[in-house]
Amino acid sequence: MNSLLRHGHRLGCCLPAVQQQIHTTAVHRTFWEREKKSGYKTKLPEPSKKQLIIDGLRDLKEEMKLWRKEVREQLKSDPILVFRPGETDVVFDFKAPDVLDKWTVTSDADHGEGKSTATLELSSAGAGLFHGDVNSDHTKDGIIKRTGYANIRTKRVRKSFKRESTYDWTQYNMLIMKVRGDGRSYLINLHTEGYFDLMWNDIYHYVLYTRGGPHWQIAKIPFSKFFLSSKGRVQDRQGAIPLNRVTHFGFSVAAKKGMDGPFGLEIDYVGLEYDPSHREEFAYEMYQTPKYIVAT
Repeated sequence: MNSLLRHGHRLGCCLPAVQQQIHTTAVHRTFWEREKKSGYKTKLPEPSKKQLIIDGLRDLKEEMKLWRKEVREQLKSDPILVFRPGETDVVFDFKAPDVLDKWTVTSDADHGEGKSTATLELSSAGAGLFHGDVNSDHTKDGIIKRTGYANIRTKRVRKSFKRESTYDWTQYNMLIMKVRGDGRSYLINLHTEGYFDLMWNDIYHYVLYTRGGPHWQIAKIPFSKFFLSSKGRVQDRQGAIPLNRVTHFGFSVAAKKGMDGPFGLEIDYVGLEYDPSHREEFAYEMYQTPKYIVAT
């Protein structure tokens, strides 16, 4: 017995080192995120300290201009004149200068998962043209099961001196878009990235149905119709969009049900509107689920 205790004591001395490498529970992988990209992170070369100083001094002038603009807007702000019922306030206008620099384009090929391609450029009509080719053929690595997607989304809104911020759309209840599509269905994405890691991937969706053809269409979508998902899973516990915490806006297209091939979505503008006749707060049933259930 004494020999067994001594042997067990020697094993116990080694257990902490082993436990650091072997996890017997999935909690570490399920409820803790190492980074906001969840592993989808492109490694970029880090600039030298000298280059950082040079870039910082060059950006200082622009940041001061942005800060002065923020102060002027704060002093002149009048809530009564911010919006008028029935009037569209344009948020993303593709006729503005340097508008393409405010958007990011991604596809499955960027992460080595598929063969889809996508581009965002200005069309001959002066609008933004999101086009490319979606392909459902995926990398045969035994891990990837489905692919074939492309996305565009705005870069994170920020204040002066690189401070992250959010859009505050609480005074509006409608999303207005002037688009021209190819007959495909596109997914509208409203990111409401939260503070904690469980809310980093909170996205509200709604489907944009395009009719194709040469004519423009005006899409008017109530914010109450958007539904919540996280990492591609529609959540059981639903709720209205926190319109004061919108961090990104974007579109997605996928090659589902054999819809491989070229796509094209032309966007003239994206705006907001307050419609006093629309009083719906949330369009879907809000089920009372146990607190430990977070997704289906």
